Amino acid sequence: MNNLRIIFMGTPEFAVPSLEILVQHQFNVVAVITAPDKPQGRGQKITPSPVKACAIKHNIPVLQPANLKAPEFLEELRSYNANLQVVVAFRMLPEVVWSMPEFGTFNLHASLLPQYRGAAPINWAIINGEKETGVTTFFLQHDIDTGSIIFQEREPIHETDTAGTLYERLMHKGGELVLKTVLAIQAGSYPSQPQPENVTIKHAPKIFKETCVINWNQPYDQVINFVRGLSPYPAAWTTINGKTYKIFACSHAHAQSEVIQPGDFITDNKTYLYLKAANGLVSIDRFQPEGKKPLSITDFFRGNTI
Repeated sequence: MNNLRIIFMGTPEFAVPSLEILVQHQFNVVAVITAPDKPQGRGQKITPSPVKACAIKHNIPVLQPANLKAPEFLEELRSYNANLQVVVAFRMLPEVVWSMPEFGTFNLHASLLPQYRGAAPINWAIINGEKETGVTTFFLQHDIDTGSIIFQEREPIHETDTAGTLYERLMHKGGELVLKTVLAIQAGSYPSQPQPENVTIKHAPKIFKETCVINWNQPYDQVINFVRGLSPYPAAWTTINGKTYKIFACSHAHAQSEVIQPGDFITDNKTYLYLKAANGLVSIDRFQPEGKKPLSITDFFRGNTI
């Protein structure tokens, strides 16, 4: 099975190491499917996706369909005669696409399936205080993130991890797992294990701005995990004196809690800003006031007060 013809599908930075490692190992990636170019930044300059930029660097043809069911796209996809499709951080595929290649379509997911099915597995694993996560390759089928598991690799979640640091490690670990999976499919010998159904599943739904508001009625450790799980993006937020602040880093303040309600704050306007959680104080260590850059608390207080 050394004549693999691979279509790679992905869009963000997370997918780039997976594409790079296939190219480095001289697999025949015949085309890349990615999202249409989008306006980005303050100037709203039309910008290609990280995966498109990688594909262009390696002279791989790029398809950017707006509609994955469009007859002209399906016809072009068939014309590449791919016998394997690899999906990393792409949108949901219709069956007519994922069922097309002879050896199927597999996806890389940033959790130990069946746990944390959904769009934001890295964020929710940290928010929920997990000590371990990982990456999984699995064959696509009708229901999202439910197909038969090929391989999994575990990754510890450290107390100091944020969504950003864990994302970075899983991005590279995922690339290695994609390579392992393609090599196994090429050799014609690979596991395909149905996901267990007799377990309680934790889900990882898409995160919206309203998802990111801090609930100060929770214990301080849950608040800290919530901030870590959304840092640096999209960032947890709260309001102080009617103004919105994005919170990037916080810690347990080992200080006496004054008689204040959850969500209330105390500060000396020099070195600390504490907000009350259900069972103690949380020290805000790095945040972003409206209209300003992210700052440490001490840097903020050099020229501002709350």
